[in-house]
Amino acid sequence: MTRSAAATTDVAVSAPAPVISVKPVVLPAPGRGEDLRVKVSAPATGRQLPIIVFSHGFGSSLDGYGPLADFWAAHGFAVIQPTHLDSRTVGLSPDDPRTPRMWRFRVGDVKLVLDRLDRLEAAVPGLAGRLDRSRIAAAGHSFGGQTAGVLLGLRVRDPESGRSEDLSDSRVKAGVLLATAGRGGADLTPFAADNFPWLKDPSFADMTTPALVVAGDRDDLPLSVRGPGWCTDPYFLSPGSKSLLTLFGAEHSLGGIPGYEVSETTDENPERVALIQRLTWAYLRDALDIEASAWAAARRGLSERDHPLGRLESK
Repeated sequence: MTRSAAATTDVAVSAPAPVISVKPVVLPAPGRGEDLRVKVSAPATGRQLPIIVFSHGFGSSLDGYGPLADFWAAHGFAVIQPTHLDSRTVGLSPDDPRTPRMWRFRVGDVKLVLDRLDRLEAAVPGLAGRLDRSRIAAAGHSFGGQTAGVLLGLRVRDPESGRSEDLSDSRVKAGVLLATAGRGGADLTPFAADNFPWLKDPSFADMTTPALVVAGDRDDLPLSVRGPGWCTDPYFLSPGSKSLLTLFGAEHSLGGIPGYEVSETTDENPERVALIQRLTWAYLRDALDIEASAWAAARRGLSERDHPLGRLESK
């Protein structure tokens, strides 16, 4: 076994369970212009299942991120994946009047999911009465990481109203932010400022909910002039209990989390994906007060200076 493979398997996980998935579950969403379509996945066995609401990256859908959603569901989580309005499956035109507030619709989608847990639970055979609504996490990749961050306390200045509102949700107890945006202002490229105005002036000062931030040290997005370090801002600029996993050699897809064999994966690395699966699982079990031993082991293993896959730090 190689050093990197051994490091990946050091994070012990429970045995996988069969998973039941239902899609699409349609939630009426007045004022959105489209009903919200959702995928729900959960293990076929077990009770008091903690919940992860996962927000996809720009253009993806409820069908994306199988490497994460499938793993989490097979190891004890109920995973809920809404399809946001920017999804290619929705097909909004660039001049659609909803576009400037796309970030706000995304936050509303997650809140609607949390408001309609009864309906989502009833849509999955055998899931009724098995959700633990006191243990809810928000997770997301790229644009979805910002969406999850808003639920944790990140504030976005609305490009239309000019206001920065508190849209955090007390039902969300922890978060996982994967390859997501950092500071705005002079850190943005002209392309980002022109096309993604909700990135211009975020504030992490009130993002107090515990979170794990995951960033690739080769994630050189066309959104920031700062390079890969931009995606570490949610860790360094936010208060409270936070952890940062920096993945060596990882680009924006972090080794392949957007899907199985998807074309946008430019840095395919199964060991890296396996590490993210295990680390996020262990982190959320600790942050949601389920058990702490797996996360403690992960912190010991990933804090080594010579670790081949990445570095984990916490504050």
